Amino acid sequence: MESKVRGIRGAIQVSEDSVESVLNATRRLLETMLELNEVATDDAISAIFTTTPDLRSCFPAEAARSLGFSDTPLICAQEIDVPGSLPRVVRVLLWVYSGKGKSAIKHVYLDGAEVLRKDIAQ
Repeated sequence: MESKVRGIRGAIQVSEDSVESVLNATRRLLETMLELNEVATDDAISAIFTTTPDLRSCFPAEAARSLGFSDTPLICAQEIDVPGSLPRVVRVLLWVYSGKGKSAIKHVYLDGAEVLRKDIAQ
């Protein structure tokens, strides 16, 4: 089957704004995204990480580097501060090469972030 570029979305709510909490949660999110979509770090093209304004302890991309995304372009940004939005959330948009069709991609929402996209959360 021919590989195509696919986007995988993910989000996780972090228990607190600490380096350990943000990095552990981001690693778990990425590992789940890769596993459920049957892709390896080598299949990754690039990733954008965003955090809500209340997460400032570290860059979530550090977690990706620790998982082997060493040659993958990564960038971090801050989500817009919408009143009433879910706090302490790391979001990821990961572009990968995959043999799966768009409808077969599994988007991952964990630890309370499922409320962000009930329509596609795994």
